[in-house]
Amino acid sequence: LLLVFGSVVAAIVPLAVGGASVASVLLVLFLVARQTDLSIFVLNLATMLGLGLAVDYSLFVTSRFREELRRTESVAMAIERTVATAGRAVFFSGLTVLIGLMGLIFFSFMFLRSVGVSGVIVVFLSVLAALTLLPAVLSILGRRIDRWAIRKAVQEDRDGHGFWAVLARWVMARPILVLIPTLLFLLILGLPFSRAVISSPDATILPRDLPSRQGFDILVDEYGAGEISPFLLVVQSPTSVFAEENLSALYDLSRLLATDPRIRLVQGPVPYAAGLRPDQIASFVGARQRLERSGIETGLSRFASERAAVIIAYTNYLPNDDRNKALLDEIRAHPVGGDLELLVDGGTAEIVDVVSLMYRDFPRAVALILVATYVVLLMLFRSVILPLKAIVMNSLSILASYGALVWVFQEGHLSDLLDFTPLGFVEASLPIIMFCVLFGLSMDYEVFLLSRVREEWDRTGDNTLSVATGLQRSGRIVTGAALIVVVVTASFVTADIILIKALGLGIALAVFLDATVVRALLVPATMRLLGSWNWWLPAPLRRLLPARLFGEEST
Repeated sequence: LLLVFGSVVAAIVPLAVGGASVASVLLVLFLVARQTDLSIFVLNLATMLGLGLAVDYSLFVTSRFREELRRTESVAMAIERTVATAGRAVFFSGLTVLIGLMGLIFFSFMFLRSVGVSGVIVVFLSVLAALTLLPAVLSILGRRIDRWAIRKAVQEDRDGHGFWAVLARWVMARPILVLIPTLLFLLILGLPFSRAVISSPDATILPRDLPSRQGFDILVDEYGAGEISPFLLVVQSPTSVFAEENLSALYDLSRLLATDPRIRLVQGPVPYAAGLRPDQIASFVGARQRLERSGIETGLSRFASERAAVIIAYTNYLPNDDRNKALLDEIRAHPVGGDLELLVDGGTAEIVDVVSLMYRDFPRAVALILVATYVVLLMLFRSVILPLKAIVMNSLSILASYGALVWVFQEGHLSDLLDFTPLGFVEASLPIIMFCVLFGLSMDYEVFLLSRVREEWDRTGDNTLSVATGLQRSGRIVTGAALIVVVVTASFVTADIILIKALGLGIALAVFLDATVVRALLVPATMRLLGSWNWWLPAPLRRLLPARLFGEEST
């Protein structure tokens, strides 16, 4: 912030507002948690997003206020113009982030829903602080915002000169030569995601020094991987599991499991020795029933009741192992016989079902986020092309971060540096949370950049000049804001829990790429290639949409 503003007071203001925002977020989450369950990871995400967004929005508003102060003698007028311009952009920017996080509310899992609820609270309070608390602070400080300067304030250049304008013109002079290599670079970063294995974690996600992880490792080393979470085959009957045909079906199932080389031990209500006749099985089970009724424990009651029974199968593998998942599919597809219904539980079944249910809901959430974001940006920019282009740009930076997840946390690169044990898979909730968080967060910078470009387009009607000037007037601030988010989220790489570590790294990488490669190279290149088509709005929509929303100018 000191580097961006060059003033101690100006640098302190966003931090103070960010701190107040995070404190209010934690207070509200405390009250919400008294009424409903929230995931423990909500605190990590709320701190990460709350500080990043609040400082981000405060940075944009404070920067615009200082710019307006150089144009007018009246502090009140500067505040008014700041809220009408930067405040408007912050509102819509927050709305896009809110839409992304609201997508999590539509999932069936409490964990994802609670992250979505907390995210909505974080964004709402961050925007509220930027539009209410911050203008009040700025009106009190007035021109003292530039006190304790460490360097001369950077003067904005309305003619579109300066580093960012020069870069934009350089890119727009050779858009194809910039566009193709940049696209290839981002696609190559995302390529490892084609090897992604999506699964749900067990105790291996925990640090090795925790007692629960140590106990897990001892069980695996001493008793075998399958001891941790065996297959639980639950059968139920509308009549009686002790009927002869049902006992025969249980025998066949137990026998099938016991002869599978992937299974080392089978326990259940019936013996599975070869060659037993159905009447022998019924006699054996009947004898055990009589003994138990007389008070002699035979273990039968552990495995069977009148209407249900359980068979426990211990495999040679951990629950996440692909061989266990293949075995699960085979067992579920096996016809049991009799009038029995088979249900399979256990660690592997839970992992497979959790992933299946999560990704059943994911396409619906993605569709909702894309459509809602498109509509909001259509209203903001009055263009049918720019929202579509923004969605594509965001998707590229998210894809690159997905590739990093696989390369680092699944395949184990940098594991020594980041101090974790590779999982061998990508935790199922990570791509979902990252998409919902990053889609809105990346759209932040698109909104701020294109708002300035739109302002210049309305003023000049020159697409090339508008892009150059818009990038010059927002590039330094967007980069500074992104750097703050990168620093905040990257700090979570030091967390002990791999889920938080991966989330911090993924968000930091995506935001860095989005604010540098995407905004500095891809946006000017595509804006140049599309030309006036960037601003195309069909006549029916032009009549339907208001000329401006919540103000006369953009940020």
